Amino acid sequence: MPLPSFLRFCDRLVFVEPAFSPRRVACGDQPVIPDYTPGMAKTDAELDRRMMARALRLARRGQGRVEPNPMVGCVLVRAGRIVGEGWHRRFGGPHAEVEALRRAGRRARGATAYVTLEPCCHHGKTPPCTDALLHAGVSRVVAAMVDPNPLVRGRGIRRLRNAGVRVDVGLLEDEARSLNRPFCTRIETGLPYVILKWAQSLDGRIATRTGQSKWISCEASRRRVHQLRARMDAVLIGSGTALADDPMLTARDVPVRRVATRVVLDSRLRLPVSSKLVQTAGQFPTLVFTSRKALTAHGRTATCLKSHGVELIACPTGRTGIDLRCALRALARRGATNVLVEGGSQILGSFWDAGLANETYVFVAPILLGGATAVPALGGTGTSQVSNAALSSHKIMRCGSDLLYHSIL
Repeated sequence: MPLPSFLRFCDRLVFVEPAFSPRRVACGDQPVIPDYTPGMAKTDAELDRRMMARALRLARRGQGRVEPNPMVGCVLVRAGRIVGEGWHRRFGGPHAEVEALRRAGRRARGATAYVTLEPCCHHGKTPPCTDALLHAGVSRVVAAMVDPNPLVRGRGIRRLRNAGVRVDVGLLEDEARSLNRPFCTRIETGLPYVILKWAQSLDGRIATRTGQSKWISCEASRRRVHQLRARMDAVLIGSGTALADDPMLTARDVPVRRVATRVVLDSRLRLPVSSKLVQTAGQFPTLVFTSRKALTAHGRTATCLKSHGVELIACPTGRTGIDLRCALRALARRGATNVLVEGGSQILGSFWDAGLANETYVFVAPILLGGATAVPALGGTGTSQVSNAALSSHKIMRCGSDLLYHSIL
């Protein structure tokens, strides 16, 4: 069964601490000092890296099922052999360490545990992983990064060290952070991780001068979008796109890992009751951010939308419409970690101008639309300097007849 959207609890979050280094690492009110030994035998160091890499691959299997928790993997090794492994499979389920210990049984005694996140030391939805590791007799723990959850934040490491367990912190930390970048963003900023997605022509248009946009991208690209939706907490559009395209915004014909809440930014409360979004609100969670002014002026419409299952939230508005930070904070309070923004041009441009985008998926089709009034991909103000437009990290890949430009911002 897919997980419901916007789970309200998060008993484990991710933060960033530096990789192996002789300097102290800030961690709550007390420092965590990585115990990595530079003189470690090369074969041991290579084994450590291989096992942590394996733990990271295991952790990724939880993508779309564990949010708002992070993806975590664990590998138990004794005498150079894997004796148990596991990953956090679903929100509220056993943590990776517990899964690995169950598989290892008595063989866990004296083993090294490679964990992609500091083991928790508090009672949340599950008992402390530190207690499980100590009870099993694990002699060493290698953690990729420190957990910033105030209930943990280095306390798990100290608990293990105080009990005589050797703990190394920071191995493949960059990879661990990359894996859980949405969680890092959420804990550091209080906002969800925002992914912008659009399909465009070679000349940068997402619709013709008449507003036609179906279909710019090919079937393979559209399937990729459905795969993205299938692991999101929310899929967001503006009211203009809702009126022009009457979309469903659901994940179809792909395995669904979680059901995304459909979100519409609609400062004037223009969303028609006859729209697919409203008519299916009883089946799929649907949320509209609007203004207090619109709620007052269109009380009857608001009542009708609510009767169909649409949730309405009043937000402050600005020159370009709904206050984006206000909307994102509201989504974060509901447990949203990943938000996919699908348009239109003005909404995409507003997120870009506000610096709220963390990642982009741009599908470029081998077509030319032309026209001064054809719709550009990014509306809004845009940058004034070409030197400010460079992307620090991006990949280009084939997607059917299209090219997909995937960028981390």
